[in-house]
Amino acid sequence: MLLTGFEPFGGDTVNPSLEVVQALDGEHVGGAAVVGLGLPCVYADAVAGLDRALEALSPVLVICLGQAAGAPGLRLERVAVNLSDTVQPDNAGAVLRDTPVVAGGPAAYFSTLPLTRMLEALRAHGHVAELSGSAGAYVCNHVFYTLQHRLVGRALPAGFIHLPLLPRQAAGRAGVPGMALESQVAAVRLAIEAAMPA
Repeated sequence: MLLTGFEPFGGDTVNPSLEVVQALDGEHVGGAAVVGLGLPCVYADAVAGLDRALEALSPVLVICLGQAAGAPGLRLERVAVNLSDTVQPDNAGAVLRDTPVVAGGPAAYFSTLPLTRMLEALRAHGHVAELSGSAGAYVCNHVFYTLQHRLVGRALPAGFIHLPLLPRQAAGRAGVPGMALESQVAAVRLAIEAAMPA
């Protein structure tokens, strides 16, 4: 299965999604080998990296991870929208405002992951997790939408999970929760197991 995460962005020196990907890369989870891929936090380059991986691997499951400051636990994203619109530049300095991810594409795609089953499994094991109706309009959503667009018509479960900050990131931000890397790795491992096709 393909598991992706992002490099640090926005002044951070670490990104939990990349740390989790690196920790799980090479493991066998739910009967499949995890292939971890770090993506640049750059709109065009992230899409190019995702496309290369999809073509090279023919995975049975794809989960993309990202960082969500302020999230208390895992956020299982339901919807990717055909819109990139934020004042925050990507790591190459690009700012996309009111720009479709795919010109002429549908307004939105739903995740094809078994989100309810994943949520129940996570909560049953004591992990903080929730379903989310918005993946934002930054590079995370851009990759999420592209992923779902590329896989239209294929019976391949795919989607996006946002992760909370690591404690060292949260320490400098008043009132912002953090989650230990070990807990994030365990939670994502469990999410993969729950999402794996029979």
